[in-house]
Amino acid sequence: MKKLVATVCVGLSTAALFAQTNTENIVAETFQNSEGETLNYRIYLPANIPDGKRVPVILFFHGAGERGNDNRAQLKHGVSNLVAYAAANGPAIVIAPQCPAGMQWVNTNWSAPSHIMPSMPSTPMKLALLLLKEKMAKLPIDPNRVYVTGVSMGGYGTWDIIQREPGLFAAAIPICGGGDGKRAQSLKNIPVWAFHGDNDKAVPVSRSRDMVKALKDCGGKVQYREYPGAGHDVWTRTYADPTVLAWLFAQQRKTPAK
Repeated sequence: MKKLVATVCVGLSTAALFAQTNTENIVAETFQNSEGETLNYRIYLPANIPDGKRVPVILFFHGAGERGNDNRAQLKHGVSNLVAYAAANGPAIVIAPQCPAGMQWVNTNWSAPSHIMPSMPSTPMKLALLLLKEKMAKLPIDPNRVYVTGVSMGGYGTWDIIQREPGLFAAAIPICGGGDGKRAQSLKNIPVWAFHGDNDKAVPVSRSRDMVKALKDCGGKVQYREYPGAGHDVWTRTYADPTVLAWLFAQQRKTPAK
């Protein structure tokens, strides 16, 4: 760990740091529930977690372009930054499930001006939530530092999962996504930092604006950064900003989990 920190200080790129940690510490696994449904995922486990220490966990939801069954494509965007930050500033665990082709984290139209949260989660979302809870039961995860973030389709997933389980998460970073504004009241105690480009042609910028307004109207703990002139990909610069990840890691549940 000391060697990694020193390397970062002299300017090693995030991609290079990820290359060092990827082959050694990020593992491809498959989760299966009691009904036999499966979900591929990658997990980064830091080495040498001290006995008795509990560490944060970050759940990452990828976008539509990374769906499939190769258990690799979900690493394309964002995960390298999260793993690099966790390696240098952790220890912390990163979990990145992969949504199967033809399915969604949230069963809704991404280009629609609004949506009502489906009464039941999509199958990939259901499995991702079960996966997270299983890891929390089996690994030394701090229940007061459970974070979630995602991009595009995964931005929708981020809003969806905190709306379904508002008592589980310490903070969320949804990027170019959207949620059900009518459920904002349930999220008022979760610190949220949302991001969007004002020239996004894939997901209307109004989806983030509306959620931010709904949270502000009910006294929520929300921040918002809108990139002028930016299109759909604002996640690259967001995850590369160390102040964003530092903010995420600083959040803790105000009411400790039992």
